[in-house]
Order: sequence, then structure tokens, then C-alpha cells
Amino acid sequence: MNSPQPRQRIKQLVELLNTYSYEYHVLDKPTVDDAIYDALHAELENLESTYPELIEPSSPTQRIVSSPLSGFQKVEHKHRMLGLSDIFSTQELEDWLSRITKIDSKVATTHFWASIKMDGLACAIIYQNGVLKTAITRGDGFVGEDITNNVKTIKSVPLALPHNHPFSDGRTELRGEIVMYKTDFAHINKQLQDAGEKVYANPRNLAAGTMRQLDAKVAASRKLHFIPYDILRDDPEQISTYQFVYNTFAELGFISSSRTAKLLNSADDILAYYESWKDKRHELPYNTDGLVIKVNDRQLYATLGVVGKNPRGAVALKYPAETATTILRDIFISIGRTGAATPVAVLEPVVVAGSTVQMATMHNDSEIQRKDVRIGDTVVIQKAGDIIPEVVQPIKELRNGTETEFVMPVHCPECNTKLTRPTNEVVWRCINVNCPARTWRHIQHYASKAALDIEGLGEKNVQALLDAHLISDAADLYTLQKQTISTLDRFADLSASNLVEAIAKKKNPPLAKFIFGLGIRHVGAQTAIELVNHYKTLEALSAASLDELQTIDGVGEVVAESIISWFSDQENRKLLRKFAYNGVVPQSVTTTTQGSLQGMYIAITGSLSSMSREAAADKIRQRGGTFQSSVGKNTTHLVAAGTIGSSKLAKAEKFGTKIIDEQAFLQMVQ
Repeated sequence: MNSPQPRQRIKQLVELLNTYSYEYHVLDKPTVDDAIYDALHAELENLESTYPELIEPSSPTQRIVSSPLSGFQKVEHKHRMLGLSDIFSTQELEDWLSRITKIDSKVATTHFWASIKMDGLACAIIYQNGVLKTAITRGDGFVGEDITNNVKTIKSVPLALPHNHPFSDGRTELRGEIVMYKTDFAHINKQLQDAGEKVYANPRNLAAGTMRQLDAKVAASRKLHFIPYDILRDDPEQISTYQFVYNTFAELGFISSSRTAKLLNSADDILAYYESWKDKRHELPYNTDGLVIKVNDRQLYATLGVVGKNPRGAVALKYPAETATTILRDIFISIGRTGAATPVAVLEPVVVAGSTVQMATMHNDSEIQRKDVRIGDTVVIQKAGDIIPEVVQPIKELRNGTETEFVMPVHCPECNTKLTRPTNEVVWRCINVNCPARTWRHIQHYASKAALDIEGLGEKNVQALLDAHLISDAADLYTLQKQTISTLDRFADLSASNLVEAIAKKKNPPLAKFIFGLGIRHVGAQTAIELVNHYKTLEALSAASLDELQTIDGVGEVVAESIISWFSDQENRKLLRKFAYNGVVPQSVTTTTQGSLQGMYIAITGSLSSMSREAAADKIRQRGGTFQSSVGKNTTHLVAAGTIGSSKLAKAEKFGTKIIDEQAFLQMVQ
């Protein structure tokens, strides 16, 4: 058989490689090994070097230009690139709807298109007769910068539109956000930090900074994505609704976020959708700070016009801010249950993510030095979901010379023991096992929901019991008497009785919960489950060897050494004897009742109606399964409670994970 002619072969390779790239970078469903892709790409490069006149604009070899630019050219937008007005409350939403209804009464009966507001760099990509010609930043809305070379390196941006699509004729403009996924951001920041270079505060800054690189090779080395939110054509009648726009993205070869968007009828529908994403948004691969609500009918949308730099027919319905600026008043040292001495920032109170923040973690003194944070600085703080607030960076331009550098203390502020820093660690530690702060933290941990879940034993009650010298460790909890507790200021007869009863109920805790509650360094809830599944009893675990421990899933050398060290310590052995003397008998695993989910790795998306996520995780672990907070290669089941998070759904499909509903899950854990 004759070999295909160069023109035909190049065309075949371009189409095939673009299909493979689309499957990998847009659908996240690769169908070919990297080695095969690389071999075909190399063949195409060789052909194009021999026949440069046959190079096609849509060829994957054309994504990176060889020489850096000297600067960015200014380009005028054909259609002004507008922003959005922000609203934050039910009242503001109702006010907006009322205003636009007065302008055009059709609003009262129209639909609204709700989509996720992505936190990225706004960009317009223009195709002429199906070929990518220009990519422009928003700029001031009238004029932006030409970042075409950098945008071409984004693998999820097609260099050409499908030739059989009607939008491949004439001029087609796609507007969207250039984003960096959170996992890629963490990876790149770590690389920059390891190289001693400046790290970025958030994914948006890194995406924007990457697009500002004059050398497109830098952009090519960083995994960015373009997620569109609008399409413009010279004939506006070709695009009737925003729902149509979102359904068209996939047809054109772009990432489609239609799964996270929805057609809504009223303010109540909008608010319900807003609430449904309030917690789920943290499952998305990219950062978001709210929803975009638009009048779905494009003609009506245009009729409503523009006020200032924002369209009247759309708003950004924001979630409470997750970053804010405030004054760092002081830094003190907090001692954790394992002795970790963590610097904590004392802040001028500020509202972040809907709650007032007065303190934030500084992680360690090395981090303070790296960020060059000083007492008295105006700082940026960040809080996402349930994550502890942290100081991201100082605003050095606002310094006035009165700021002071933080100096790590030499001694523990609680017990005056000299702090030590183990080799290869960045955290200073108090090694005094009887340090009051360590004791307080340890008892809190033992009683916490994730461990024994002793109701009524919060941090203030633990402190009250310690101050009264009624307890000195977690084992002493089982000696408490109602008559003694009720004499304390914080306890009445009923609350004292309830606490004693709650503690008594925890005399036979699941062994994994008990082991986790002991606070062995590096042993989390899931590792405790794995240990119990292997050893069955506390006695067997305490006698385990270093080599044997490392054969268990999730237990490496560091964890194994920590376990050996804990059980070798005389004070810890004394504590275990004290638990036993006080009647605490943890329940060992019985395979017949707890092994039904053995070998299963289960993740949950959405809110279960029958129980909390923590309770569901406990049921999975009690039956020998592994609970996962996210979908990975080894996830066997994804429990879909209500609407499935788009990122988890995509991963579930990619890895072949079985998706089940809540009813099926309940049958599994009966």
C-alpha cells in the first residue's frame, strides 16, 4: 500500500492530535497513551519541517511561538467588554429585579440563566472563518492587550473551530475566564518556593501573571484553562438565549460548564440555587466567589441596556468575601497537643466569608520570614469554607516604619520548657508531655466529634475541669462524679449529670476512634481504621514492629516510627493502664459485622438527607471501607446526594467509578 501524500498525512495527523487533545484537556477522558500522542506529534513536526508550506493554522505545533515578544500590543474590542454589578443579599436581588422590570415589563415573565462566577482573567478570543486570530484581555473594556501567543498554549482552547459548524463562518468571539485549577496552583507554587522564587497569593494572580509573560514557553509550562461564558456573532439573531450559548460551547470544542448552570424562573429559584452552591462550590476545581445571574433572552438583555460599565440585565450574586485586609496587631504562640508551637496572628476584627475573624494561623516562623510579615502590617487574610483563616501576605506599600519583626521565643509560653526543632522539620515543639497547653489540647481532641464525640465536653468545659484539678489527662474523665462537677461555676446539676452520662457512654468506643483519640502524631482517622483492620486489638498494635507497620496502606516510615515511639513511651503506657483501670474497654474489630465494605473506597457529593457526612464516613469506616473526601483513581463508589458536583462527576467518569444514590448507599451500610 502506498503511503499517504504529505498534505493528506499532515491533515490526518492534525485532526487526530486535536481530537486526542480535546479528549484529554477538555473532556478529561483520554483515549490514547501519552507515548502514542508524543510519537504522532513528532511525526507531524518532522513533516512540517520538511513541508513548511503545508503547515495548518490549527496544527498543535503552532501553539508555541519560538521567540519571546518585546511587549504587548493594545487592541480595541469590537464590542465593549463589560463588567458586572455585585449584589450580596436577598434584598439587593429583589431590588435589581424590580429595577429592570420597571424598564421592561417582559422581565416579569422571563427566565434567568444562572452560572458559576469563575475567579480568573477575563479574555476574548476571536475566530475568523473558524481560525483563531486574536486573544485580548478585558483591559478597560474598550481596549485590552493582545495575548494571542500565550492563549494558544492553553490546550483547552481549539486553534480552529469545527469546520462543519455554522459558527466557523465569519467572525466568532468567545468570552470567558482563564483559570488555573487549585491543584495545579498548589503544585506550581511549591515548585516556585523550592526554587527560591516568589510565590503567588492565589490561582487568579498566577493565571494573570502567566498571561503577562512575554515568552509563551512560560505559559505553555503552566496548566491553564479557558472556560467560556459568552459567544458573540455579527448576526445577534443567531444566538437567542444564554442557555443556547452554554449548550454551544461543547459543540465548538471548548470546556462546557453547562452542568453547573441552570435555567431559573424567579427570585426564589435564584436564591435556592445560590444556597445549593454555597458549600458545594469548594468542590469545583477552580475558585469562585458567587453566581452570575443573567436575563436568559438575549434580545431582552440587550434592550435593558448598560449603566456605567455594567449591563443592566446581569449581576454577580456574591458569596461572603473570603479575603479581606486588616491590621496585624500581635503574634503569639499556640501550643498544640503534639507540642507544635504555632505562631498565631492577632488581627483587628474583620468579616471574612460571613464570619468575624480576629485570629489567623501563621503556620511557622519560617513562613513568617518568607512572607516578610511584621507586627503592625496591613495584611491580606484568607478563609475558604471551614479552613482556618491564614495570613496570605503583607501590603508593604502601607508600611509607616513602626512595624516590628516577629522573633520566635526560645521557651514554651505555657510551661517554660525550651522549644526544640527536630531535624528536617520547620515546626518548633514543646517536648514536655505534661505541658498544660498540650494536656488541654489532647483532652479536647480525645472528646472531639472525630474521635470519641463526648457531648458537652467543649474546650471551655475541659479548661474548667483542668483548672479545678479534677482531671489531668483524658483517662481522668471516667472518674468524674456529678456531685463534684456541679460545684463548678459552669455546671448546674443537670449539665453535670448529662456530662457524666455522656462520658460513661464512651467506655466501650470503637477501637479506631480510641486510637485516633490518643493523639498519636501522624495517625489520622483513616490511618487508625487501617491499623485496626490489620491488628484487630490494641495489644497487637502496641507490639507491632517497624517493618510490619510499613506494610499497611497509608503507613510509611515516619508514621510507623511515630507509632513505635508512642507505645514505647512510659508515660503513654501509664495512660493506657489508667484507661483500663477506669473501665475503658475499646471494641476490637469483628470481621463478620464490620467487613462488608472491605476494599471499597467511597466518596460523597451533595448533602445526604438521612445523616451528616461525618456520620456516613463513620459507617463506611466501621464496615471496613475507606471514606474519601475527593474522587481518585482508586475510588470505587461515588454517592450522589442530589446534584452531583461537576468536578467529582468528571473524575468519576474518568476513573470508571460507580455512581450510586443515597438509597443504595443506605442499603450498603445497613
